[in-house]
Amino acid sequence: MIKPLSAVCQAGACWDIRHKWYGLLVRSFIHNLKVWKDNNDMTTTIHNEADFMRTIKGWIILSRPPFHLVGVLPFFLGAIMAWRTNVPFNWPAFLWGVAAVVLIMLSTYYSGEYYDLKVDKLSAEMEKNVFSGGTQAIVNGLIPKGHAFIASYITLGLAGIIGILLQFHYKTGPLTIPLGLMGMVAGFFYSTRPIRWVQRGVGEIMIGFSYGWLPVAVSYYLQCGSIDPIVHLASLPIAFSIFNVILINEFPDYPADLIEKKANLVVRFGKERAACIYIVLVVASLCTYPLPLLHEMSPAAYICLPVVSTIILITVIWVLRKGYQNRIALEKICALTLLLNLTISMSYIIILLQGRA
Repeated sequence: MIKPLSAVCQAGACWDIRHKWYGLLVRSFIHNLKVWKDNNDMTTTIHNEADFMRTIKGWIILSRPPFHLVGVLPFFLGAIMAWRTNVPFNWPAFLWGVAAVVLIMLSTYYSGEYYDLKVDKLSAEMEKNVFSGGTQAIVNGLIPKGHAFIASYITLGLAGIIGILLQFHYKTGPLTIPLGLMGMVAGFFYSTRPIRWVQRGVGEIMIGFSYGWLPVAVSYYLQCGSIDPIVHLASLPIAFSIFNVILINEFPDYPADLIEKKANLVVRFGKERAACIYIVLVVASLCTYPLPLLHEMSPAAYICLPVVSTIILITVIWVLRKGYQNRIALEKICALTLLLNLTISMSYIIILLQGRA
């Protein structure tokens, strides 16, 4: 029988878990640093103000500010759920937690751009889409790829420091670091070698976990020191919808991913079967969305539920009509899928805030 994680930590194995993953991160850094040194492009210098502004623009593009919402909103949701329990709200833990979430996302985005450079270049050439081929910041020469590589480890290290600060200074509980490590390993190694989840066929699952259940659960835990079952219910539609965000974004990347032999779901099953998976999960999002609201249907819930249902209905119709075969229609499906994920998180937040008012 598998012991609960809390029992494992109390038994003294928590340090072994942290030591194992810290060792993995160090070995990964050393390995990748050797690869980077063979292709060193850190000699680029900034000669004038125009170059400086171009570099700033490149970093903004590379950092994908709008896409931080997919991680930050679920974290907000977990904090508001904890606040509804009338526990004293720990503002430092909340703010440091938000910073850690953003840093882990940055490390994920930076490493993804570095390791997917070749496939991103191919994707932009073969099937151009707003949601495919990464940000193109490195491809277009706005940021040297070596800078992105170093930045991915710096941001990951800063997130780790925040985790230590939260657990040992703010006393947020023994699961703080293990939960944080889960997010770091799931996100950072999505594209990073030697693990590279996207190459192992579990990338979508890792994103569904680390952008779905994990931010809600971690945020709630930082405030309450435990995780209530309602957290699991609220995270289900968020996890399903963010899984679909990754899945549908793989459609425009399909030709390039096929050449580079990525093992994502679209490459493994083809577009038609992947479209069936998409429909199943979008319906699952609709079915699980009302579950955390059953005990408290506020007026806002009666507005949010039809909105979520409408977005889901439109995406299902477009996918059933094989809109993913048309570039313009596919972009709209990608946009609606992202909108669905953000709407689910935001609507929960609105409903909870109205209920507390």
